[in-house]
Amino acid sequence: MRDTLILQPTLAVDACVIWLHGLGADRYDFLPVAEALQQRLLSTRFVLPQAPTRAVTINGGYAMPSWYDILAMSPARAIDSEQLEASAQQVIQLIEAERDGGIDPARIFLAGFSQGGAVVLHTAFLRWQGPLGGVLALSTYAPTFGAELSFADNKKQLPVYCLHGTFDDVVQPAMGRAAYDCLIAQGVPASWREYPMAHEVLPEEVRDIGTWLAARLG
Repeated sequence: MRDTLILQPTLAVDACVIWLHGLGADRYDFLPVAEALQQRLLSTRFVLPQAPTRAVTINGGYAMPSWYDILAMSPARAIDSEQLEASAQQVIQLIEAERDGGIDPARIFLAGFSQGGAVVLHTAFLRWQGPLGGVLALSTYAPTFGAELSFADNKKQLPVYCLHGTFDDVVQPAMGRAAYDCLIAQGVPASWREYPMAHEVLPEEVRDIGTWLAARLG
């Protein structure tokens, strides 16, 4: 896909992580993280797509890379649902490309930070119908999750690792915890991990992600 950054592994590819950046960032934002993880995951390809640049209402209409417009911050995030669906479809196309290229979907993982995490949670549980290896949800929330949802049975075996900073003032920890609680209520094997950080990523967190991925990739 155009503007997608692909980091090829040292060994023959047998797994893939599709990783979405956050609001206002770009596809290079998590390149150092992917490079660090690939030192351990020698046969895993990392796919880093680029969000389109568009006006973001809560930022005064300023144009920036955004998976969807955020219309208001409270009482809960009000978002442009059509743009979210378009971003989910972009992720699905990336999954399909990896699958069609010979990667078992059970060895394809979705990861996302902040707004990117909201997209991958929505895609993995509400849009993509096939299997996946798991989801990494970093400092994020789930604007499309709610008590009325009922996940498909095959989604109730999908592991999720939720990681959040205790000092995050951009996506409050309670928002991330609400997404995690929804997953647990649906019977999803989700894990929650907190770090003494703000809206960021720490080396300790990257190491924990590497351990989590390695355990599932064998």
